[in-house]
Amino acid sequence: MSRALYKVENLIHHYNRQPVVNIEDLTIKPASITGLAGPNGSGKSTLLKLMAFIMRPSKGRILINGHPAFPFDETVRSQVTLLTQEPYLMRRTVFNNIAYGLKVRGDRKDWIEPVHEALTMVGLDPDRFSNRYWNELSGGEAQRVALAARLVLKPRVLLLDEPTASVDAASSELIRTASLSARSEWGTTLVIASHDREWLYDVCDEVIHLFEGKVVGTGRSNMIFGPWVSGPGDRHYKDLGDGKRLPVSMPPHTEATAFIDPGAIQLLARDEAQARSGRVLVNGTVTRLSLEKERGQLLADVRVGTHSLAVRVDESHLAAMTLHRGWPVTLAYRLDSIQWR
Repeated sequence: MSRALYKVENLIHHYNRQPVVNIEDLTIKPASITGLAGPNGSGKSTLLKLMAFIMRPSKGRILINGHPAFPFDETVRSQVTLLTQEPYLMRRTVFNNIAYGLKVRGDRKDWIEPVHEALTMVGLDPDRFSNRYWNELSGGEAQRVALAARLVLKPRVLLLDEPTASVDAASSELIRTASLSARSEWGTTLVIASHDREWLYDVCDEVIHLFEGKVVGTGRSNMIFGPWVSGPGDRHYKDLGDGKRLPVSMPPHTEATAFIDPGAIQLLARDEAQARSGRVLVNGTVTRLSLEKERGQLLADVRVGTHSLAVRVDESHLAAMTLHRGWPVTLAYRLDSIQWR
């Protein structure tokens, strides 16, 4: 078994005395693609900065290749690079922005070929873009140049913080493709923080869910935020729009977050759905079928109102119905399967 590339141990980091990351144990394997999912404020960006060794944690440590590393340590400076959501380019040409990392690393070889290769990877014509200045680029072009400035180093670790959140669709696809090429061509380890969960589930070997700075699960998860509404008979539910409601057990407070494991939800054909002891029923429509990499099981995304719920599809589900996109189904689950945070 290969040694872990990253090992996080008892990691705590504070901002203004408030803990924003609190992770007891986390392992990242070499040449893997790991996704970080979670709402704003869950600690994704802070964790990436700590993993990039650009700031020191308040407590705990991060090991790389079994050894502790520290901010701007020479042993990791040329191996680990972070691409932030907002591109930060120096006030110089595209070529000099990309070549800067090679210069800092002390690489005195001809920079033209590697810079042009990096530009080509992100879908920018070297002849057209090399001599452009930083302020002559669109938002999507600037983010692609920022990515090229990291790819030119052929990094061992590429950390991506919402890399496609603020760019156009064409740039988004090129950034995704170039990032994944780093793993396939050089064995680069990728850690990606993104709100685009479908992309994470498609490309990542593992998706880690963060909430309030803590790891709350891996793989597919249904995370549903408040506010929660109380109804007759001490009932509680989430208004999902389009007249749909999601019944839940009593929340600890109106802004609590509910977690429902995809395996705790049973999928029924609409015409066979019937009330079952201790279960509630919710009607929805299948929007997507995918394979869960970790488990090798089929997952169905079911749209209920304006919200999507993931359901793990077992053999009994498949025996009872034929599933495809647009198929009407009923979800059945027990209220006591809901976990609150």
